[in-house]
Amino acid sequence: MGGVPSTPRFADSRPQDTAEYLIATFVGEKSFPLASDFWQKLLELPLSLHWPSHRVHQACEAFAQNNCYTRHLAKILIHLTWCLQECISSSGTASVAIMKAINAVYISSVFLKYLIENAESENFEELHLSLDESEPLPKEFVLDQNIENLVMHSVLSFIALVDVSPHTYNLHQELLNFMLVAMSTQLLSVPSLGPKDVHPFIDAAMTEESSLVCSVVRRLLLNYITRPRISVNSSSYSIFSEENQPGVLQRVGSAAATIVLLPFNYLVSSNGEGSSNPLTDCSLLVLLVLIHYHKCVENDESITDRSDDSATSDSLAKSSTHFTVNPYCNALENARDIEFGHMDLEGNAHSGPVVRLPFASLFDTLGMYLADETAVLLLYSLVQGNSGFLEYVLVRTDLDTLILPSVPWYKEHLLHQTSLGSLLVIILIRTVKYNLSKLRDVYLHTTCLATLANMAPHVHRLSAYASQRLVSLFYMLSRKYNKIADRRDDKKGNLTEQDSFAEDMSAELHIYTDFLRIVLEILNAILTYALPRNPEVVYAILHREEVFQPFKSHPRFNELLENIYTVLDFFNSRLDAQRVDGEWSVEKVLQSIIINCRSWRGDGLKMFTRLYFSYEQESHPEEFFIPYVWQLVLSRCGFSFNPSAINLFPVDLPVKEESNDDGEPNKHQNGELNEQRVNIDP
Repeated sequence: MGGVPSTPRFADSRPQDTAEYLIATFVGEKSFPLASDFWQKLLELPLSLHWPSHRVHQACEAFAQNNCYTRHLAKILIHLTWCLQECISSSGTASVAIMKAINAVYISSVFLKYLIENAESENFEELHLSLDESEPLPKEFVLDQNIENLVMHSVLSFIALVDVSPHTYNLHQELLNFMLVAMSTQLLSVPSLGPKDVHPFIDAAMTEESSLVCSVVRRLLLNYITRPRISVNSSSYSIFSEENQPGVLQRVGSAAATIVLLPFNYLVSSNGEGSSNPLTDCSLLVLLVLIHYHKCVENDESITDRSDDSATSDSLAKSSTHFTVNPYCNALENARDIEFGHMDLEGNAHSGPVVRLPFASLFDTLGMYLADETAVLLLYSLVQGNSGFLEYVLVRTDLDTLILPSVPWYKEHLLHQTSLGSLLVIILIRTVKYNLSKLRDVYLHTTCLATLANMAPHVHRLSAYASQRLVSLFYMLSRKYNKIADRRDDKKGNLTEQDSFAEDMSAELHIYTDFLRIVLEILNAILTYALPRNPEVVYAILHREEVFQPFKSHPRFNELLENIYTVLDFFNSRLDAQRVDGEWSVEKVLQSIIINCRSWRGDGLKMFTRLYFSYEQESHPEEFFIPYVWQLVLSRCGFSFNPSAINLFPVDLPVKEESNDDGEPNKHQNGELNEQRVNIDP
């Protein structure tokens, strides 16, 4: 098989030669029974093999060709299960079992990933996760469940039950890596889930009992909160290495953690940035994958239709299916603060297993790492789904820990001593501006404007810059509105144009009419309920009053603009009546506004019903979250995947490098192969 030798080179072979022989045998044509001593040799021997990527690829090709009748993937997964069971029974103190488990999980991850990337069947038959009927089984072993269920139960049990310690750190880390590999079957699916979608390992994880599920969710969150680090003497390291990297024996210095050293960049992208805490990052990524997974199944005749009556045609097509309950999502949404014992905030007792966490520590950790999108997604998942955590966040007096990271990252304007409310207004308006010029996403516009509308009656001492941006938002949207109106009118005069274009323009014009009205209602809410507390808003309106003039007689805007002009008339008249020494300056105008705000009583203003928007998650959030989570996986942990195999989200395929004169693929300057791997940049 080319670069993978099938026999040792010498009779008294060195460990490296024996390692090559064992790997070659593992991927070869001969099938070894579960009870064969081959497996003990493979998993117990200290292996320090240095292979370049193309040799690993050759080994994977041979393994894929032979696994259909050797069933070595299924067998090594069973051996992994046995090793983990021994580790659990010894509370992670069995050094030999840990060594064997690490070797087993490394080897499994490499070859399982290749099989998944190159799978062509819808149900991943290429994995061959079963034993031949004629396979002899050890007397003490009864295979009473699917192998994927067996291995996932053992992996999850180890993660949940065995504490992270210097002795178990590496195994915890690589079991999390294995889970990401095993669950990456989702990358081959389209975002819209159907009942025929099969994901063997994550489906197996969804069948676990609630007690284990809660323990897993708790452990993954505690890993995120406590951010455990390994000691210097047994520090974490890359899974695989190239020829110029230190071997496993030199890196680990312990026989308890010897592993197969296939190249690291075969499984993990070589151009990914190093993680400051791989165990923490992988724990959060595994949790996000688990909680956002949805299993679609067909309805039985006895099950009523769960589709929404107001569903779109796309969701109506799914009316004969439903999503099963995700136990990991359910566990997260029902997690409770450890400080409240067995009672929630309302004093209600909970029966059954419940995840109990230190909400204070979770809150502080999220606040420290909000620059990372994974932390933002976890915060969203908690606030959206967990009423207990939401209540906890709302009663914290330091809410700015979550919402106000340091402001220096804002580059468009120097912000000094900016309040939380002003910062939110500035960022939301900046988002609308960017969306208007780049993304053109109506949903994002609506969400930002709805948030501003909810805030408007409660703003207090809005800063000068935030007030200016608020008035500029109306001007920016009005320019877009006028441009669409002019294009529509031009096309109406051209009889050769199709009616559909005019209809599209009219529909878009209607959307921007609604946007402009919302902005006017935002300004009205501030002027009606919070004017004395916001002199800078009054100043900004006075300074740019000309932007409102073209819409004064517009039937959709005139009643809202009447209030704005009532305010303008009130303050303009007082400015005109006031004598000043010299010319008006910004400071003098603002001081006059502040003085006259004290006498403002709101006379002549029309009272409108307050706008209030509530957030509702879409009926099929998985179509967004599952692709998004996997993009985070590919960008945050360096996990690489064959781009041509990804159907979950669009991927730009890299250009394959030319071969050199020797027939070998061209290399980068650092000697790594130019493989077609995808690794999403953060």
